[in-house]
Amino acid sequence: MKETVYHIPVLLNATVDGLDIQPDGTYADMTFGGGGHSREILSRLGPNGKLYSFDQDEDAERNIMDDPRFTFVRSNFRYLKNWMRYHGVEQLDGILADLGVSSHHFDAQDRGFSFRFEGKLDMRMNRRAELTAEQVLNTYDEEKLATLFRMYGELKNSRKLAAVIVQRRNKTPILTIEDFLEVIKPLFGRDREKKELAKVFQALRIEVNREMEALREMLQAATELIRPGGRLAVLTYHSLEDRLVKNVIKTGNFEGEVKQDFFGRIQAPFRAVNNKVIVPDATEQEQNPRSRSAKLRIAERME
Repeated sequence: MKETVYHIPVLLNATVDGLDIQPDGTYADMTFGGGGHSREILSRLGPNGKLYSFDQDEDAERNIMDDPRFTFVRSNFRYLKNWMRYHGVEQLDGILADLGVSSHHFDAQDRGFSFRFEGKLDMRMNRRAELTAEQVLNTYDEEKLATLFRMYGELKNSRKLAAVIVQRRNKTPILTIEDFLEVIKPLFGRDREKKELAKVFQALRIEVNREMEALREMLQAATELIRPGGRLAVLTYHSLEDRLVKNVIKTGNFEGEVKQDFFGRIQAPFRAVNNKVIVPDATEQEQNPRSRSAKLRIAERME
């Protein structure tokens, strides 16, 4: 399968440029997907360079490259530190993470990521995992549902959403995307329906895949693994993940709490390379709609 069919990488050159590739360096791509970013990294590495690319989705394995410098790691990137230890890597020269859901996932009707298709309420990035969107909707109590829609979807009517879901499932289980849309569509006005449904599906996807917990663990590992002078390049697609990345870069912690040493210097492990986020230009946004919400942050590991 061609990479361009599976997934079109966002801000390809800007992201890889941000890594400031050293020919003999060791790098990690946290989200292999179609392999677009990984291929570009390999094109800039010399014969002694090394790239480790992570992906928990078995579909991504179709895009693996035959290159002695490349190692595919079928795992969630939250286990970055463990896998680097397994491969004997003590330090990395750079880490790239494209946090968005690939176009492949949105277009795969049987995966349940999009409200455009009929099908099962799955949403698992890793199909070996147990928790599905169907289980979340049919087993979480009303309070827990309201919380996840408020936190991960930033939906103002999260309590009403949770209430109608529980009312419906008490009569009959919510098993398919069609069932789910039948329950929640009446809560949204026609003018904002698509945007609101996207937020609902985003919230469920984040919960099913434990995305925020995984991001926290990966960022923590990045602060420990990237060598002084090494780079971190992260593409985010919604405010929740962008806030975490920004806080870690600016303050070294997830809360954004500024801590200073005796001399008043901010104790942060990174220095922002681009103080203003990089976003795709109009041409890229037109050619690749997925890129429209993308923000790129690049940081350098301090001494």
